[in-house]
Amino acid sequence: MKIIDQVDLDGKRTFIRVDFNVPLEDQGGARRITDDSRIRGALPTIRHAIERGARVVLASHLGRPTGKVDPRESLAPAAKRLGELLGKPVALAPDCVGADAEKAVAALGRGDVLMLENLRFHGGEEKNDPTFAASLARLADVYVNDAFGAAHRAHASTAGMAALVPVRTSGFLLRDELQHLGALLDSPARPFVAILGGAKVSDKISVIDNLLPRVDALLIGGAMAYTFLRAQGSAIGGSRVEADKVDLARTTLEQAQARGVRLLLPLDHEIATRPEAGADCRTTSDAPIPDGWLGVDIGPKTRTSYAAEIAQARTVLWNGPMGIFEIEAYAAGTVAVAHAVANARQAFTVVGGGDSVAAVTQAGVADRIGHISTGGGASLEFLEGQTLPGVAALEG
Repeated sequence: MKIIDQVDLDGKRTFIRVDFNVPLEDQGGARRITDDSRIRGALPTIRHAIERGARVVLASHLGRPTGKVDPRESLAPAAKRLGELLGKPVALAPDCVGADAEKAVAALGRGDVLMLENLRFHGGEEKNDPTFAASLARLADVYVNDAFGAAHRAHASTAGMAALVPVRTSGFLLRDELQHLGALLDSPARPFVAILGGAKVSDKISVIDNLLPRVDALLIGGAMAYTFLRAQGSAIGGSRVEADKVDLARTTLEQAQARGVRLLLPLDHEIATRPEAGADCRTTSDAPIPDGWLGVDIGPKTRTSYAAEIAQARTVLWNGPMGIFEIEAYAAGTVAVAHAVANARQAFTVVGGGDSVAAVTQAGVADRIGHISTGGGASLEFLEGQTLPGVAALEG
């Protein structure tokens, strides 16, 4: 797989697939970006292309407009913010394919930047329609994929068009993601500690299966912990549980023990009468949760236990919150893990997943994390050992 700095870009129409699927909110009658980290993540690749005299064409999806034009999902705010970060204008084409897009691309000079309008305004993007892919390919002399967050999707802009462009390469962000996540699977420094949270065992079981032969310790939090606790026979009150995954959780516990992997589950909990702000809540003294209550976060004993395990690690992977992180009263466990990961000074640390990334940002420790992954679903599928279509399209 070639990297963008290995190819000639001078004067070439350089089509860069970025992931500018940024969060937006309404403010003063306009749509405003609330987190520009995905745009910032693509800056090294975009700046490299500009400096090498490329005619830069950027493409991204935003939201889920289901193949129809939706002004609320326009990439105009992203184009504006990118222009501010680059210190130069970034034009927005009225469409991503067709005569208007081709005219806008043809007008580009060396070092100019154009953003195409939302790819998902066309149904052919998510369907990987060959005709739509060919229309995108007509805009490019060089194809660059720097959208790790979309690399697990076999869409027209991530897979279909790549084979139709004479030169195809990876951007720096995609390269870095593959290197850092690949190192976790291939050559992690030991001890290797993985921390997995979130709602469902079913979302993470393939990751767990792929990590068990590689990790020294696995720390489980979030609602998925209650399925494991039930598998151990512990009372979990009204906590969320996947009843059809209890046997699978029990098998995973047995496999971890057979491999000598320390699989840690919560020793205590923050519990509430309802999974809502303002509900009655308290801390348990041990693992069982009484009837009428449900787990909403890991408790103080668990935070201390998990922090001690993380402190002696040489490699740390964290994906998924420890509780209902979006409710401030139930966020303490997730924030505590964020600090523990940041304090693991001798470890190479990787954080992925929206809530985990938000936690290290909220805790003010993002600059102390070795690598923050931009791809939630993509990073999980990579850690499961799956081939990502957007990566496979660049090979050869």
